[in-house]
Amino acid sequence: MTEQPHAKTQKFSLHDDKSQEMHAILAAVYQALREKGYDPINQLVGYILSEDPTYITNHKSARSLICRIDRDELMRELVKTYLGI
Repeated sequence: MTEQPHAKTQKFSLHDDKSQEMHAILAAVYQALREKGYDPINQLVGYILSEDPTYITNHKSARSLICRIDRDELMRELVKTYLGI
């Protein structure tokens, strides 16, 4: 069987999907915290350091959203993004 000249193998990356999902969740949580008048950065840092979900408001289901992210994966992704790698 001959391979077609423009048939390229597509790469599938679960990591990219996970990263995009984390980004979308963080953006939604950030916005919910802003809407409720909190300092989103301070609240997110408090949550990341303590893993205490009470740092995150229930507004717009932000608390349940943030709990869908594994904290270790989140910290790993944040460090990679900060370092640009």
